[in-house]
Amino acid sequence: MKNKMLYKGYLGIRPHLLILCALTVLMVIMSLLAPNFLTGGNLLDILRVNSIKGIMSIAMTLVLVTGGIDLSVGSTFALSGAVTASLIAGSYSDYITSNLFKCNTGVAIAIGLLAGALVGLVNGLVITRLKVEPFLATLAMMIFARGLTYLYTGGYPINFKPIPDDFAWLGKGYVGAVPVPAVIFFLVAAAGGWILKYTAFGRLLFAIGGNRETAGLSGIPVERNICLTYVFMGVMAGLAGIIMTSRVASASAVAGDSYEMDVIAGVVLGGTLQSGGKGSVIGTVIGIFIFGIIENGLNILGMPTYFKLIIKGIVIIAAIGGRYLFPVKRRGGAKDENRQTQTTV
Repeated sequence: MKNKMLYKGYLGIRPHLLILCALTVLMVIMSLLAPNFLTGGNLLDILRVNSIKGIMSIAMTLVLVTGGIDLSVGSTFALSGAVTASLIAGSYSDYITSNLFKCNTGVAIAIGLLAGALVGLVNGLVITRLKVEPFLATLAMMIFARGLTYLYTGGYPINFKPIPDDFAWLGKGYVGAVPVPAVIFFLVAAAGGWILKYTAFGRLLFAIGGNRETAGLSGIPVERNICLTYVFMGVMAGLAGIIMTSRVASASAVAGDSYEMDVIAGVVLGGTLQSGGKGSVIGTVIGIFIFGIIENGLNILGMPTYFKLIIKGIVIIAAIGGRYLFPVKRRGGAKDENRQTQTTV
């Protein structure tokens, strides 16, 4: 039987409203500092760019809800993009003379997504069957998958001559006035939110993150559900890599470098606990766009890269530290010890 636990944050305000207020205040500040910030073109650019990281962040939310983490998403992003680009272009890279058979766009995308799924499956099996900690397992995969991408491409980029129109539409096209990457992101976010809130699978993920041992003793197939979560993460990282490849009309072994940090930071900023058992897609969406707005605004102001990194670091520390200074309270008044579950089965 499902028993939803209602909770409120500091000063009785729900956590989602707090970060939504933070996003609103941030947009006001950026609009005052950078006059071009609120232009239609710039807002669409923010939406398009951050939708790509946002797709990965939805899957990362599910991973963190189980108490896991995936550091290999940036490498999976690059690997899937390179595989898809090579099959469409018919070449491993611009500087390797060996030819590769060409595929139509749909088949190439499917194979690229399969590559991402395989990375996620290996992560899941290493974590569940070999009992390796998620941090170490995915750290090893991050290094392995990046090296595999370098081996596959020879370290050279894969460019399209020219890029097929149907593939270019994926990263550069529009559905009405909305960029295609944003449409895909909203669909993935809606699916992720539905899974966590309305499905048995989502409730099981919360139970696993809340207390894995108890979940196993209750008859929940813990290993299978964790594996499925990492496979989903791999597919979403692959999809994001393919969209980026379409957007820039090129694939590179260095694509997605450090993206894992941005994705994890956005999810944590959105309220998902690193220890598992609590999280939401709505919070993740807001968290991702908070970072996106900060980066975009600082770019408009001409701030150097190191300054942007410092600001991001301060935001992450403030978000995580705030939970310990102002712990979430349940409606009955008991404080959240950062291990409470949002849903119990």
